Amino acid sequence: MPAPYPYGETVVRLRRGESPGRDPRGQPIPGPLVETTMPGCVVTPRAETPAVGGPEQTGRDTVIVGYTVYTPPGSDVLTTDQFRIRGEVCEVTGQPGDWGRNPFTGTAGPVQFAADRVTG
Repeated sequence: MPAPYPYGETVVRLRRGESPGRDPRGQPIPGPLVETTMPGCVVTPRAETPAVGGPEQTGRDTVIVGYTVYTPPGSDVLTTDQFRIRGEVCEVTGQPGDWGRNPFTGTAGPVQFAADRVTG
């Protein structure tokens, strides 16, 4: 079934708009934060098992570090974007990937990206 997913979640893209100018030291002033809702997304938790000791160690706790998000085809996602997912602000980690077209159905696939929670 192609995206947007009828029972998917809505995430909010947070992107800085164009800089209104420069500060007295010549540095660009951050533009206004523009929020764009993206309905019909699939959001899955991304887990990591911390590396402690050797590979023979078992019983370690799994830590949820962020999400994998699948947005509708053609979604505009940049590595510099942040997203509000389930009430948490997350940063895009790595390069978003466009699944392209399904060779069997011809339907467009989602845009996938990893999002890590912002801390500090």
